[in-house]
Amino acid sequence: MTKEELVKKFTCLTTRNGGLESFVSQDSPKEVIERLCSVDKAPLSKVQLNQLLGLCEERAVSDGFFKYYWLSEPKSPYKLSKIPGYSEQFSKSDEIHGRIQSIDHLYYGIYRIYIDGLLLRGNVRLYYRENASKSYDEIQCGIQRMLIDTNSIKLRGPFLSLKEISKDNRYLISEMACKSYGETPEAQSDLKEALLDSWKKHKDSGGGAVTIGALLAKDNFKNTKHSSKQGIFKFAADDILDEEVTSEEDIEERYERIAKAFLSAREAALQNTRLYLSMVNDLDVYVATSMRTRKDFRKMADRCEAIFGSTKLHDLDLRYFDPTLSAADGHQDKGLIECLMVKCAKVLVYCAGEKESFGKDAEAAMALSLGKPVIFLCDEDQKQKFYQEVHPLSRLIHFETGVAVGAMVTTNPEDVSELLDRIFENKMEYSINQPERKLGYLQLVEELTKSVVRIQTNDTLLSEAFWNYYKSQT
Repeated sequence: MTKEELVKKFTCLTTRNGGLESFVSQDSPKEVIERLCSVDKAPLSKVQLNQLLGLCEERAVSDGFFKYYWLSEPKSPYKLSKIPGYSEQFSKSDEIHGRIQSIDHLYYGIYRIYIDGLLLRGNVRLYYRENASKSYDEIQCGIQRMLIDTNSIKLRGPFLSLKEISKDNRYLISEMACKSYGETPEAQSDLKEALLDSWKKHKDSGGGAVTIGALLAKDNFKNTKHSSKQGIFKFAADDILDEEVTSEEDIEERYERIAKAFLSAREAALQNTRLYLSMVNDLDVYVATSMRTRKDFRKMADRCEAIFGSTKLHDLDLRYFDPTLSAADGHQDKGLIECLMVKCAKVLVYCAGEKESFGKDAEAAMALSLGKPVIFLCDEDQKQKFYQEVHPLSRLIHFETGVAVGAMVTTNPEDVSELLDRIFENKMEYSINQPERKLGYLQLVEELTKSVVRIQTNDTLLSEAFWNYYKSQT
């Protein structure tokens, strides 16, 4: 291999930040280039690797570090077999006399260091310097924090069954419906009162058959105490909007029918919330969304069914929070419940809609700030591009570590199922990227969606200020 070929191969791993990140570059010491060009014919020992690192002003690696990254296949949150240069022969090397057998072998180990550095520390050289002298078990212990105990999940057994609510009636568990019907059968119903008041106006102006939807038209609410609730009432009465009435008795009958469905759905949703709270320590996925129409509730129910009913996830039997099946005694309790769910869930799935909401955005931001995997499911390619490249909430800082964490964005529900399978099976797939004309700006890319999930900036002032601050605060 020539110097030019060697330098070209390591392009995506060369930042010129010094040490390991400049190990193979045009400016590498002559001795380093000459020795590495001959690795395919003369395998590289740990002793010689440390000499080469020393010539590049980088610290030496321990026996454990050398074994972990070049001579073994340890448990990892991502597929080692997908790392460039991988060979199953690497882990079969003699641990005492083990050598780096080829340039591909060298590249494979350094590539893994970069991925782990970006995942755990958001900075490759910082991660390397913190771990280069550690033992194998100490390094594995650090990686262990990212692993999911898949076997325990598969063997934990079923949870108590949730109460069924018809997809057509799930919109009735919303706060808007609750504000219309009241929380109990005895409660005063603003919707019923508004319908009867509107009927009186209609009767006074001539009467005759009229639809519920017409009675809830805007003109009938002008200068009334219910003027601000017209939209809420139309949402709550969606099932009977097209039905005609000719008397107060007809209105009473239509109202009682839908109110009965509301009370049944709400009772089931409140019981489901109690069941969700009872399993919160075992919650796998929180689904964040905002639903403003009956159609939104149906669509969200279908999405959850499609994602979590996938054959890919069958053996995992994931516990997930379905927002179309849960209600709370007031919006303040609802906020507390949802914050708890986000905190306890291992993954958050964010379902983007036509319009976003503060609550949903806040939940996604909270999950990213806790360092959790977040998946954005969008309806349109344009919105996918917006979340991948523009939206400020798609990348935030894990407050505990300072690592920049990015969301995975897709328009395909099947991708969500696949990503959940990869996350819970510890089989994620990543690649390292440096954007053109941004030397030293490292990106860790999730391969299925091509989303950037970790970054290392090439702005040295920002980097130094950032890490100095985080170090001083921890």
